[in-house]
Amino acid sequence: MAALSSNLLYTAFILYLIATAFFGGAIKAKKDGQRETGPNKWAAIAIIITIIGFIAQVGYFILRWIAAGHAPVSNLFEFTTFFGMALVGAFIAIYFIYKTPLLGVFTLPVAVLIIAYASMFPREISPLIPALQSDWLHIHVTTAALGEAILAISFAAGLIYLIKHVDQTVKSKSTLWLEVVMFGMVATLGFIIVSTAFSAAGYEAKFNYIDKNGAEAAYDYQMPALVGPHEGQLAAKGKFEPMVETPAIINAKKLNTVIWSLGAGLILYGLLRLILRKRLAASLKPLVKNINLDLVDEISYRSVLIGFPVFTLGALIFAMIWAQIAWTRFWGWDPKEVWALITWLFYAAFLHLRLSKGWHGEKSAWLAVIGFIIIMFNLVAVNLVIAGLHSYAGS
Repeated sequence: MAALSSNLLYTAFILYLIATAFFGGAIKAKKDGQRETGPNKWAAIAIIITIIGFIAQVGYFILRWIAAGHAPVSNLFEFTTFFGMALVGAFIAIYFIYKTPLLGVFTLPVAVLIIAYASMFPREISPLIPALQSDWLHIHVTTAALGEAILAISFAAGLIYLIKHVDQTVKSKSTLWLEVVMFGMVATLGFIIVSTAFSAAGYEAKFNYIDKNGAEAAYDYQMPALVGPHEGQLAAKGKFEPMVETPAIINAKKLNTVIWSLGAGLILYGLLRLILRKRLAASLKPLVKNINLDLVDEISYRSVLIGFPVFTLGALIFAMIWAQIAWTRFWGWDPKEVWALITWLFYAAFLHLRLSKGWHGEKSAWLAVIGFIIIMFNLVAVNLVIAGLHSYAGS
């Protein structure tokens, strides 16, 4: 059953890629100068493929739930794949409201990257630790992920808005920061490529080292160690020797992964710039030339308007109820709790500025992009790097 669920996830991944190509075909089929007012036959095929892929991923989720005996959202692989699935589900719902094929060109690649990112983590089904043995696991986590997924739609719409609105013919702060956002997506792809390559090669190097408490410990590196642990020694000869030894307070393995990801991202970004001979955002501009800016601005706003209360319910209210049951306190300033609050405050400010200060258009689009960056920081950095009561999520 576990093998079948994995095959369904892989099927969904491939179908999302195919659907993206068809959504791209729907854009290309538009005549020059014609605004995108609705779907054509390419878009109809694309959304059907997307729905089939979504059904396949739901099948993966159900089969894994049956095989594990609990909701498959207990570790980073399971949570992130569910996040990707929720993102596709939110996109399908919003697509049928606004009938905008271009949204699929930008949303589905994000979902694909998220699912591919999830596959870099251990995929084995393991028993729940005592802290997670509660019905609140699937109530809290799935609702929080669904809220984040709906909010992520606003990122795709905001990115479309900025790519069309920002003048790429001149250098400015807007072009710089928009390109930084594009680099972040390329760096994520670089991480996936590097991790997949070394995993396929079966690379592994074990280090024995002294941790910050002076105790002996061990790291298993899945990538060559550009930076090594404090007083670390390779357990086996013939592996790559680290160039730098980190202080005891730094997690050398995670720092090494970050360096490899950024390095791969820089190389991939450089190759893309060399091939395209222009900024990545500028190269995407022809795709958005016929889009109605008011439409994508509304999609971005409506996504936040729907996603914010769902996120509030899952990430704060349900989370506090579970925290009271599990740890006998509603709030404890755990890093995960703090960043959930930061995310909530940011989107609350988004809605306040939109409704009270009239922040529409470009300002609203930048807020949507920044909000998604906060969500991804919460998903990646807080889960993997910052220790806390939620550290089991990084396993």
